[in-house]
Amino acid sequence: MSDQAAAPSVPAPDLDLRLVRYFTVVADQRHFGRAAEALHITQPSLSRQIRRLEQLLGARLLDRTPQGARLTEAGEVFLPRAKALLRSAAQAASLTRAAARPDRITIGYTAGLIVTPAVRRLRDRHPDADVRTLHLRYDDARAALLDHRVDAVVTRLPLAADRLSVTVLYDEPRALVVPLDHRLAGKESVTLDDIADEPLPRIRRSDPAWSAFWRIDPRPDGRPAPDGPLVDAVEDKFEVIAAGEAVAITAGVRGHGFRPDLTTVPLEGVEPSHVALATRAEGNGQLVADFRKLARTHLAAPVPA
Repeated sequence: MSDQAAAPSVPAPDLDLRLVRYFTVVADQRHFGRAAEALHITQPSLSRQIRRLEQLLGARLLDRTPQGARLTEAGEVFLPRAKALLRSAAQAASLTRAAARPDRITIGYTAGLIVTPAVRRLRDRHPDADVRTLHLRYDDARAALLDHRVDAVVTRLPLAADRLSVTVLYDEPRALVVPLDHRLAGKESVTLDDIADEPLPRIRRSDPAWSAFWRIDPRPDGRPAPDGPLVDAVEDKFEVIAAGEAVAITAGVRGHGFRPDLTTVPLEGVEPSHVALATRAEGNGQLVADFRKLARTHLAAPVPA
């Protein structure tokens, strides 16, 4: 036996996953107020929970600044591990439920997309299965899959495909959304030249690849797309369009109005929108495989009115 006394081991902190999730939301939002709103709790309560987590870890994770919140060096180290911990916990829970209930599937879909034909046929094929659907925000499809909130999702690209299996189902033409009194409303079609100087809204904290695709930024000649108002949600985008402050590019067909004071005009000469089915790359069961086959067969672009 060595004469040197062994150093006492330090017990690992008993982390509360709820506190870990609160930290990741603050870290992503970089603001306690916005994070509290997203979590549906009060800001003082959120601050107390973050302090409790910091006490458990023995390290300060966030510094408050006039602009909001900033990660400390310890926070930068903890953030990717915190997200990995939450993903691992979600996966463990999902796989356990799947082992107990292999006849359950949740199918996600994002705005403007219809999954009903494939879902109905899946229920017909598996009458004893628990087949559920869940509407997702346009920017939540990937996270919902990796967090095991859904097992498959029908959404529009672009979508980061690492750790996912992505299959394009069909294409949709892109169109310009304008107010009814806009100079381009009612035209048979428009091109990028027609909107070269028209500002396009920017959604705050949106994925850069998604924003670039839907703003066509940069343009084919290398020019940046004109910047319109900065908004927080899709509904805000439609409001600034209706007010005449901007136009927007969307997927759709002529005449489709998101609200009575807006209309669409086909946008020619641009890559179409791609509607895709995404699943996790690994760990999928028979229900997911069957839904993939049915989606390829029964989900198609809507017929223009």
